[in-house]
Amino acid sequence: MPTHPSRSAGLAGALLSFAGVAAILPGCQSYQPRPLDLPAHGDAWRQRTAGDEPVRAFARRLAQAGQPTAFDPADGLELAEAELVALVFNPDLRLARLRAGVALATAEHAGLWEDPQFGLDVLTVTESAANPWQVTPGLAFTIPISGRLGAEKDRADAELSAELARVAELEWATRTRVRQAWLRWSAVRLKDEQAAALLGSIDALVDSTASLADAGEMPRTEAALFVIERASLRQARLRSRREAVALEHELRGLLGLSPGAPFELTPSLVLDADPDGLTAEALAERSPTLGRLREEYEVAEQTLRREVREQYPDLTIGPLAEFDRGDTLLGLSLSLPIPILNANKQGIAEAHAQRELARAEFETAYERLAGSVAAQAEYLFAATEQRRAIEAEFIPIVDRQMADARALLELGEGGGLVLLESLSRSAETRLALIDARLDESLALAELVGLVGPPPDPPHQPEPAPPTPHTNGPTPTTDEVTP
Repeated sequence: MPTHPSRSAGLAGALLSFAGVAAILPGCQSYQPRPLDLPAHGDAWRQRTAGDEPVRAFARRLAQAGQPTAFDPADGLELAEAELVALVFNPDLRLARLRAGVALATAEHAGLWEDPQFGLDVLTVTESAANPWQVTPGLAFTIPISGRLGAEKDRADAELSAELARVAELEWATRTRVRQAWLRWSAVRLKDEQAAALLGSIDALVDSTASLADAGEMPRTEAALFVIERASLRQARLRSRREAVALEHELRGLLGLSPGAPFELTPSLVLDADPDGLTAEALAERSPTLGRLREEYEVAEQTLRREVREQYPDLTIGPLAEFDRGDTLLGLSLSLPIPILNANKQGIAEAHAQRELARAEFETAYERLAGSVAAQAEYLFAATEQRRAIEAEFIPIVDRQMADARALLELGEGGGLVLLESLSRSAETRLALIDARLDESLALAELVGLVGPPPDPPHQPEPAPPTPHTNGPTPTTDEVTP
């Protein structure tokens, strides 16, 4: 029995509506798996070197931004060059930049309108009828009249700025850690060099004192003391080498290089930093920690603004059609929530409290940092005075004493024990000078780390586009996208 055209008209309309919605789906993104490949990553990590192109490219970027940095690891890696390597390859910085990539993806797609919603109701009359179908298709659009989407976009932008500030803070903290590890490693290496020089002097004296003892010009017990001192110095050098190996591996980890990566380190206890201007006043402008907390406070502000906008309703509107037993009805669907019961009171109250917490975190961080800066400045002054006193007073005295004792021994007038004591005192004083320089440089590194990087240099003509912060690689759209 043939179907009456009017009986299938409503059902056909419903099927066409579904077909139209299905035609849109192929434009959606598709999923592509990307499995882990540890062997490939392990090979790439082991082949990474301090002179790879990413580090050289970053050095060129700094030069274009007004911070010229000589980078040539072929003649040995110096501290400033090691900081560049760490800013490019440090594993913690890699993770921080990828987290910034998540925030960037969120900010780029925040504030979008909600997708329209298609609805379809299909009813049929159970009794015999010429056209038993009742079809009601509808298409609803949400019009964001509340301003919620704009507030959401501003909050996502603030969260991105906060994430970039966290990257900048970690970059500066990484540079400080590299400096401190470098200074400790350099002190151990310099102490080993000092012990090696003293050991050379002791080796020569062991032979001469043994000859004097054989000739009866020195008691053998005194000559034996030089042998004991030589053995003690050899043990000290073994300990220094073991400590130097451990510190070098710590440095390699900070630099993001494998244990077998080929490079030479150039020891130095001189830190290229000016202590002038490292005050609590400079802290407010230069501290990466305070900069990060400022951005987090802005996130709290924008979160409160978004929650306030959430209490206002958005309008849902769309065309509406109804096919009722052969009759066609056209109209408009409107929906508007009434904020009289909920009104997002909980979200607004929580956002208010979170903003107060963010304010307190910023203010208390400043108090702690300002106190630490004052204390560290005093410690740096004391360490500098101690180092100067050793250089000006103790070093000349022990040098004269050792020269006089050596001259007496060469004249055959005894003085073997005096010479040995003079050598020991000279070694202790020079090692104490290395420790004093280490304390002074570590104190300066800590003070610089608390205050923050120096201001960006003045704008130079014809530079490449500057980065938002130049104390390390700033994530761009390409660099932070996972």
